[in-house]
Amino acid sequence: MIMAAAASAALAQSAIDAQQISQSDFKGTARFMSMGGAFTALGGDLSTMNQNPAGIGIYRSNEVGATLDINIQSTKTSPSYSGFPSSSNQTKVYCNNFGYVGATIIPGGGALKTFNWGASYNRAVSFDRRYRGYVNSTNTSLSNYIAYFSQGYTSSDLSFTNDFNPYAEGADWLSILAYNSYLINPSGSDSYNGLYQNGTVGDALYNVRETGRVDEYNISFGGNVENVVYWGLSVGITDLHYTRTIYYSESMADARIYNVTGSPATTTGDAGFDLNSRKYINGSGWNLKLGVILKPMNELRVGFAFHTPTWYHLSQGYDGTIDYSYYNPTLSDGYQMGGQSVNPLQGYEYTDDAYFQWHYRSPWKLMAGVAAVLGKQAILSLDYQYDSYGDMSIATPYFYDYGGWGTDFETNEDLRADIKQYFKGTSTIRVGAEYRVTPQFSLRAGYNYQTSGVKAEAAEGAIEVLTSGTDPSYNFTKHMQHITCGIGYKYQNWYIDAAYVYRQREGRYHAYTNFNGNVAPQSKIVDHNSSIVLSTGFKF
Repeated sequence: MIMAAAASAALAQSAIDAQQISQSDFKGTARFMSMGGAFTALGGDLSTMNQNPAGIGIYRSNEVGATLDINIQSTKTSPSYSGFPSSSNQTKVYCNNFGYVGATIIPGGGALKTFNWGASYNRAVSFDRRYRGYVNSTNTSLSNYIAYFSQGYTSSDLSFTNDFNPYAEGADWLSILAYNSYLINPSGSDSYNGLYQNGTVGDALYNVRETGRVDEYNISFGGNVENVVYWGLSVGITDLHYTRTIYYSESMADARIYNVTGSPATTTGDAGFDLNSRKYINGSGWNLKLGVILKPMNELRVGFAFHTPTWYHLSQGYDGTIDYSYYNPTLSDGYQMGGQSVNPLQGYEYTDDAYFQWHYRSPWKLMAGVAAVLGKQAILSLDYQYDSYGDMSIATPYFYDYGGWGTDFETNEDLRADIKQYFKGTSTIRVGAEYRVTPQFSLRAGYNYQTSGVKAEAAEGAIEVLTSGTDPSYNFTKHMQHITCGIGYKYQNWYIDAAYVYRQREGRYHAYTNFNGNVAPQSKIVDHNSSIVLSTGFKF
């Protein structure tokens, strides 16, 4: 069912949702990628419409081209243990980029030499990722974390009756799901205990899958002033689809479990549960990109670009299920109540289907680059980019129509404070080189490195990190780098380029946040991805 929007709007999104859909990626033509993406001061490539639109001012002729990307992904988690898989592999093939640039030479000998325009499609981000792992000693339990943040809810807030559905009344959904699955049990009128207690021994398994993409469509305009100043403007329309599904399982011996006999309320036994959670975010947005390239001499180019935030209108949904089993060793096997066996106490619970709307403002970006063009034989380029992840913003509805649809939105200051607390700006350095062996054949290489956008306190678990829905997990990227190389070949007006791109991304998975002095299960994640990128095009 659709949630009661007014009651539950505060639970719909989190700063983690914003972080998950703002992941950066490295996509473009084969020439662009083989030179590490260091094109802020270069231009003359279809990818520049997505980076520095002033690059289309470099064109003196028309061009049409397309790119194919074969992406081979491998993700490993550590520590690893014999008998428990800790790596996942998959291969994806998709069209990475295609576009057109039209160049118009302005007659009359004025300052404006050319006026160009272009249109392009670019796979800006691929969210596809899978990872899994095992934790041999949990030292606490997800149930204890849920019990911790469920303080203040009464049992009646979390229980179902004939005329009361707690999912429609504003209580936290993970609290409701855990209560009705006996993961948390009352220890007072509005407090709860989790399954883990002194003497409990537990382990855990997890499996996470992210899918989706951000596709960007650009219309760009640019020009050439006196063969010295090149300018450009791009209007970008984005299409976002993101899905995250998680499986998290715990098994415990000597746990604090619900006592089916009713006295005392809990007893000691074996416990196990499986949490499955799904979240999806879909929507569209728009942005502007402005850029300039200066060529004070033929051998030197300097470029600057600014990307506004992308303003998104998004819809989001989630749901969750828990399978549970509890065994009480003080009762006989097959102990029955009401004619049914309740030892072990087993069952399955599920949530309603949640649906929300929200507005999202992504980070803005600032780029600067310098390039040396050494005659007709070599190019060296260097870029710097800043992404303002700490300036992300989420707006949530404050007025709804009779159908429960949000019609007016305002910045959610609580989520804004969380974003400021968790995230910071990132820096990216890109370097690239091209050497023309013959007029037709070129060799290329590049490298780029991006710092983490997560503040140390959040990354190290020193502060509580809040999530939304029924997925308490999150992962933070520590750093990311790409090593690239490629070749290019021209025949008359045709060209074909190939690139090999190796990406290493290192981060950390958190099953849930640290809380009240307890350290939650976590693992190191390393992605080793390889891409073979092929581009072809025609200039006329």
